[in-house]
Amino acid sequence: MTAVTTPTTAPITTTGPDGSREYALARFHFEAKAYTDAARLLETVVAAEPANLSVRLLLARSLYHSAQLSRAAAELRRILEQDPAEDYARLLLGRTLQRQGRPEEARAQLRLAAAMGTEL
Repeated sequence: MTAVTTPTTAPITTTGPDGSREYALARFHFEAKAYTDAARLLETVVAAEPANLSVRLLLARSLYHSAQLSRAAAELRRILEQDPAEDYARLLLGRTLQRQGRPEEARAQLRLAAAMGTEL
């Protein structure tokens, strides 16, 4: 005989050992354009899973869209330290540097992104 489990109706909380609930809630906030709220939740997930580059990239995107440009640039540089071939992180870093008024640094990142095949 096989046991069948059904989903519980318990409310979603923002706590969990693996950060999956925080991540789901952060995605919801990001898609709703509540970027500051998304970033706040994603920081918790990144603290629990620092090697997870997809979570870090969503954090960087949230920071960029909420105009926390210095923090976005720092997060993007951490991503590129772990994976220099992450072309979207390089593109977003270039765009972040542009918004910060650093055109020379931005140009270098955007050229690398274009060379990697990322559309500008």
